[in-house]
Amino acid sequence: MLSRTADHLFWMSRYTERAENTARMLSVSYDTSMLPMRPDDAARTWQGVLSISELIPAYQARYRDITRDNVLFFMVADESNPASIVSCLHAARENARAVRGALSTEVWETQNQTWLAMRKHLQEGSLGKDPGHLAEWVKYRSHLSRGVVLGTMLQDEAFNFLRLGTFLERADNTARLLDVRFHAIQRDYHGMESERKTAQQLDFYHWSALLRSVSAFEVYRKVYRDVITPERVADLLVLRADMPRSLHACMREVVDNLKAVAHEGSQESQRKAGRLLADLQYGRIDEILDTGLHAYLTQFLDRVNMLGEFITRDFLVPEL
Repeated sequence: MLSRTADHLFWMSRYTERAENTARMLSVSYDTSMLPMRPDDAARTWQGVLSISELIPAYQARYRDITRDNVLFFMVADESNPASIVSCLHAARENARAVRGALSTEVWETQNQTWLAMRKHLQEGSLGKDPGHLAEWVKYRSHLSRGVVLGTMLQDEAFNFLRLGTFLERADNTARLLDVRFHAIQRDYHGMESERKTAQQLDFYHWSALLRSVSAFEVYRKVYRDVITPERVADLLVLRADMPRSLHACMREVVDNLKAVAHEGSQESQRKAGRLLADLQYGRIDEILDTGLHAYLTQFLDRVNMLGEFITRDFLVPEL
């Protein structure tokens, strides 16, 4: 496969997954903002949204205060923000358009219709009317896109690059989300020790929100059948191989799809992906927490970003 074609396929799926992940994050933050809390706590909630995507400087260049409405517009409808949902869906559509011949008709039509419908939603003011409903719609369209790929695409190299982009992006987002939310929830809990009952109630809602942001609340109940604890949340989202959005599950997919498209010059990409997977396969959550979850996730993100650079070098950069 031409590296330019592989590049478009890879980034089409990454941008689609990124739009869904942003929608998940905003949906949970919007629901959490409905809980009774102090104005400072509400501002920290929305600051966390920007922090996950490393967009605080870009936001502050446009807005003076961190408010719910400003963050929602910035992360959903602001075309000057390359990480906004509208920007991601547009980029996914443009990458799909560039390689229509490598996609099934259904895959192309899904991408194109999603972009056109998103523009219509924004023109009709759906963001202001019901942000939660719009976020759910974005998630649904992403699910539809993946389902159409699985149901209509020949499982050749084009399919592998689509899957590779999806799971590399998902691994990155899950690590960012867990890092920022875990720290914020822990800090809020310790700040309210004098009101234990209220603290426990808010603690439950925040941990539940974190799990729901990665569709893991029902999975948690099925696996652990007990109260929600930070250690188990971390274990589920980092090390569980059977949790679809865990770091372990994502890296297994990355390794499998890299293997399917491997060539003589891609050994370093495979080695880095394999070592990441091995660390997750044989890791223990108590050891990770003892050394510090933040330090672990920061290192994981650095390694994933480096892996992305090697994949770009080995597969995606057009030969001159």
